[in-house]
Formats: sequence, C-alpha cells, structure tokens
Amino acid sequence: MHDQLTRFPRSPFGPSEEEVRANLAGEASADAALSLHDAELAAEPDDLEVPRDLTAAAFFDVDNTMVQGASIVHFARGLAARKYFNTSDLVDVAWKQVKFRVTGKENSADMASGREKALEFIAGRPTAELAALGEEIYDEIIADKIWPGTRALAQMHLDAGQQVWLVTATPVELAQVIAKRLGLTGALGTVAESVDGKFTGRLVGDILHGLGKAHAVRTLAIREGLNLKRCTAYSDSHNDVPMLSLVGTAVAINPDSDLREVAKNRGWEIRDFRTGRKAAKIGVPTALALGAAGGAVAAAVTRRRDR
Repeated sequence: MHDQLTRFPRSPFGPSEEEVRANLAGEASADAALSLHDAELAAEPDDLEVPRDLTAAAFFDVDNTMVQGASIVHFARGLAARKYFNTSDLVDVAWKQVKFRVTGKENSADMASGREKALEFIAGRPTAELAALGEEIYDEIIADKIWPGTRALAQMHLDAGQQVWLVTATPVELAQVIAKRLGLTGALGTVAESVDGKFTGRLVGDILHGLGKAHAVRTLAIREGLNLKRCTAYSDSHNDVPMLSLVGTAVAINPDSDLREVAKNRGWEIRDFRTGRKAAKIGVPTALALGAAGGAVAAAVTRRRDR
C-alpha cells in the first residue's frame, strides 16, 4: 500500500490519502471489470450481443439494492459451511453487518477490521479458487435473494441494448459471479492484488466504497465511451451519493433514511421493493440484518455439530 501511495506526491492542498486510495481502487476496479468482461466475450462470443445503445449504461449497487442483505455475509455463510472460517470470525462479520443495516452508517474501525480479516483469509490462495467458490455459493444461497423488482429494472436496460454493471465493495471476482449469473455486462468491485494467479494479501488502493465507486464508474465510462448524462445509477445507501450524482438519472432503491432525504431534495426517483411503507423505513433493514446474523450463527452451530 505504501508503495502505491508514494507514486502520487501530495501537497497540503492536494487530495487526501483517503481520496488517493479511492482513486486507486476505482481505477483498479475498472481495469479488472473490463478484463473479466473481455474474457467472457472471448469465451462465449455467440451468446452475447454487442450493445445497440453504445453510449448509455446502468450501474447497480448490490447489497440491499440487487441482493437482499449483504452479499459478503452470504458468501461468508457459504465459506463457513466449507470450514474456511471459524465461528468467531463468522459471527463478527455478521454482527458488523447488523450494525450497518440498523444504523445505516459504516464504521471505519469495522471496515478496517473486516478488510484485514478478509485479506488474511485470501492471502496465498489462487484467484480461481475464490471465483469457483463464488459460483457454488451464489447457486446455494444468493440466487434466492435477488430482488425481483431490481432484476426487472436491470433487464429493462438490457432490453434497451444498454450495458448493465454492478458496482460493489464485494471482491470483484465474487461480484463478477453475480453479474454473470444475472446475465449482466459485468461488475466493478474491490480488487485484491494478485501475483502469478495468487492473492498477495494486499488491496489495490482500498475497498471500493463511496468516492471509489464514483471514480470506478467515471473511469469505465471514459474507457467505454459512455455519456454519463445518458446513464442511470441505482443504490440503497447514502454512501453512494457520489456515484448517483455522476449520472443523468439517479434512482434510490430500498433507500436508507439519509438517501431517501437526499432523493426527495434532488428529485430523484424512489423505488421501494420492501413490503409495507413503515416496515420499509425501519423494520425490514433490521430484520434483514438480524436474518443474516441468524444465518451466520446457524452455520456456526452446524459447524460445531459436524465436529
């Protein structure tokens, strides 16, 4: 990380270290997304059509926008069932997601701790292993947690001949699995550094989040020749306001309270696929988080019984 940052000399009036990391994460995410997309096209040229509308695209956040709950918790449950995590690690991940879903706020200490544990887990493992596990876990757990309403919106853009990209803090290899299973163009996600096909245990930049997402979308748009004014972005979180503000059309999906307020003030469309207006505002995010935690604990109990 230090070597990456020293390539960008900063003055007191320049970007902060956080902004530099976000830019690195965004550029790395765009590089990885386009590389994976090109590989998919080369592998299955007859099954994919060239987009007819070449300057418009849609960008979808994943957690609670495309997928009910947190995708990383779902993946963690699948990994726990395969004995990749111990009980305390899994419950810790779930609890941090509970706090995030209940408060709508991301805790920097929680993010740093989660980042370190994730990097410790993947260090030295083949990148292909993570992708293969992602495919198994998607089919077992995540496939049934796709919001039908959001999936229909994505299909609307596909039917219009537009590219459709996921944009998420989830590792890009796992995000690409979700995109592929849904028939989308590809995914922008967090990039973990790899050498000779194995993870080094370091990130390129930082977790793809906030400003990093916006930079990734902007970078991809430049490389793909997209007109951001003709693009659409969807998210549930106020943390994604930088990304939502980039495009011509922003849509709040199942929004947290802060994003709902921003959307109202800016005249953005609001779509809520959760049942019951009062539950949508307060009850359902909590229930989803507790459900994720419950699933994590259940997996941990099962693991203990197997022993």
